[in-house]
Amino acid sequence: MTDNRTPVHNGPSPAPRRKRKVRRRINPLKVLRLLLPVMLFICLCIVMCVPAPEHRHEVKSDLTEEGIIQEEVIEEEPAEAPVFEIFSGTDVYDLERMDTVSFYRRHLDKMPDPTHRLKVNYFGNPRPYFNDSNYVHWAEAERYGIRPLTDTRSHWQIDRPIVRITSCADYYLDTLIFSRPYLVPEAASTLREIGHRFRDTIAARGAGGDYRIKVTSVLRTPQTVKRLRRRNRNAIDSSVHQLGTTFDISYASFVASAPAPAYSTDDLKGILSEVLKAMREEGKIWVKYEVGQPCFHITARKPDTE
Repeated sequence: MTDNRTPVHNGPSPAPRRKRKVRRRINPLKVLRLLLPVMLFICLCIVMCVPAPEHRHEVKSDLTEEGIIQEEVIEEEPAEAPVFEIFSGTDVYDLERMDTVSFYRRHLDKMPDPTHRLKVNYFGNPRPYFNDSNYVHWAEAERYGIRPLTDTRSHWQIDRPIVRITSCADYYLDTLIFSRPYLVPEAASTLREIGHRFRDTIAARGAGGDYRIKVTSVLRTPQTVKRLRRRNRNAIDSSVHQLGTTFDISYASFVASAPAPAYSTDDLKGILSEVLKAMREEGKIWVKYEVGQPCFHITARKPDTE
């Protein structure tokens, strides 16, 4: 008789066997085959984008006495870079026709160490004297300035013309980050007059050298004012720079075109203060002495046409 009962195991049941995971090995040859077309395509794009140098050559043949033709290859050198014309006009509109890369953008990397003194007619601390409020600047700018440039369309639909300014014999235009190099014609003429009188005053004191004032800020938009307020506590929403009548001139840094003779920044600041004081008394400008940003905040006044 057959016993169909399942045998009973008194001991522990054996653990099930785990399946081993088969790790795939990376075949470097397959990877190379996949990456090689991509690398070749990238190299081809680089070669096509790099311009080839233009070397024109001319083959000159000559027949010698023995009847042998000698060929001489004459390579022509590339043409020299064009020479830009130095600005020599007197009208502010001439600056728009002048290339920005010009002779007047050349200057020393830093101010030379002072070795000479300048005769300066100091009149005390300029801060309380040049203290025209923003309300005075804004009221004057509204008389003949432009409306703030709010969008791209407003740049082409301004209510009165503006002119482009650039470095010239009277001043140096610094690298602008939060403003654009444009002013109304009256303000551009006033800026040139300040720079011209600054240089004439230095020459009248019997001093040599080539020094110019540095313009650090010009026309701003509401967008650039908003960005500037994050970094400069002196910037306000109602910035007069938006009307194209106002500009900033640094009193902590000037532009020197020659290493000698070298003057101190304090003496040059005193000369600039004399010029601004005289022009303010003549009714040509309003001036605010800035402390956070070392500059003179200047608004050109509308000239009387009557």
